[in-house]
This record gives sequence, structure tokens and C-alpha cells, in this order.
Amino acid sequence: MNALKAAFSWIAFPVYAWQGIGVRLRTPRMLPPQGPVRHRIEGKDPAVRLLVIGDSSAAGVGIADNSHGLPSQLARLIALRHDRAVTWRAAGFNSATSGQLRDHVIPNLADENWTHIVLVVGTNDAKNFHTIPRFKREFGGLLYALRAKWPEALIVWSPIVNMRQMPALPPLLGKILAIRAELVNRKGTLLCQERGVVPALPLPIDDPEQGFAEDGFHASAAGYRAWAEHLLHYMEERRQVDRPGRLVA
Repeated sequence: MNALKAAFSWIAFPVYAWQGIGVRLRTPRMLPPQGPVRHRIEGKDPAVRLLVIGDSSAAGVGIADNSHGLPSQLARLIALRHDRAVTWRAAGFNSATSGQLRDHVIPNLADENWTHIVLVVGTNDAKNFHTIPRFKREFGGLLYALRAKWPEALIVWSPIVNMRQMPALPPLLGKILAIRAELVNRKGTLLCQERGVVPALPLPIDDPEQGFAEDGFHASAAGYRAWAEHLLHYMEERRQVDRPGRLVA
């Protein structure tokens, strides 16, 4: 079944290319938000140390200020739930793929003692039609690099959302990209299970009108809030995974 889906997506590549050019021409190019990319929420020690690393969503593209981005909103939720101080950092980059994070970002991050790491990557791998063997090599290597640099951290991967629900994408283009995303998510979940990383379930999109920014592709402030609430469940220490996306105490 996966082979058939992959074959269909490649057959439909000319449609993807044509409609993709149209989407790019009419979609506003949004810049990363203003504000600090790292902050500390005061509270009881020991502090939770949260790193959110990934693509433009980790950078907060789609909003005006970093205080409404995924890292800051998730940090506030963790601080409230656990009544602890939280130090957070966003390391997000427009158009970043798994291989670029592995090769250019991880080696240049300071070796700080992060206790919790959220990985937001995969959308550009799918959107750029990276083959699954390439994704396995690059995403798998990224997981190894994270685990080697921060062996004690709880690492959570947030997979690709349902691309059919992105307002910016025409239905057929959304269907083609949803197939690529499903293949990436399936392989990514297996790699996470093999390499000591917790795979979250894809973020459910209940209200696309509220959840997306004006470009119809990135999250709005409300979307990042929903994303943070979704990931909060996976931020529990001393939990293990017994099957994809399901946590047990």
C-alpha cells in the first residue's frame, strides 16, 4: 500500500510542480517574528530546560512576536503544570530539512544541558519530495546526533499535520502532499522508536480558519497554542512508548 501511494505521488509530480508554483506566487512570504529566541520563566528549581529545534514553525513564522510561538507557549504550560522554572530556546530556521538540521544546526548549538527537546521537522522533507531512503538517512542521523549530544534529555518529535487541511493548498495539491507526509510520518515514527525518541501524534486541526496564519500554511497564535497544549502531554518525564504516539507511565 505504501509503495502504491508513493508511486501515485510521483506520477502526480507534474501536478504538484504546477500547482506548487501557483501557491508560491500568490502566498505572502512571512518572516520570523520579533522578540527573544530564549527566555527564562521564573519558578521553583530545578528548572526545566526546553529546546525547540526545527523548521519555520519552530522559529514562529506566522506570528508577530515570539511570545506567541510554540516554544514560549509550551514553556508557560510546563511551568504552570509543574510549578517549576523553565528556561527555553527556539532554534528554528525557514525551510530547514532534517539533513540541514543534522549538518548545520546541531553542530553549532552550544552544549547546554537541555532536559526536554521538541523536534519540529519533516514538512519540508515531504514538500521537497525527498525520497523515503533519503529521509531515513537524514532524519535518522539527526536523531542520532540529538541523542549523542543530549543523552539524558526527553526528546519528542512532532510529525507533519494533515496537509489537506492547510488553507493555502488546493485540494489536489493537498492530497499529493498528504501522501508524502504520511510516508514521512510513518518512517519517522519507526526511527524514533528505534532511537530513543518519543513520536507524538500529528496535531489535530479542529478549526483551520483560526489555526492558520494569513499565509494559510503556518500556524497562527491560536494554532501555536493548540500545538503547545497537544505536546504538553508528551512532556512528562519517566514515560515510555509502547506503540506509535501512545504514552504509558
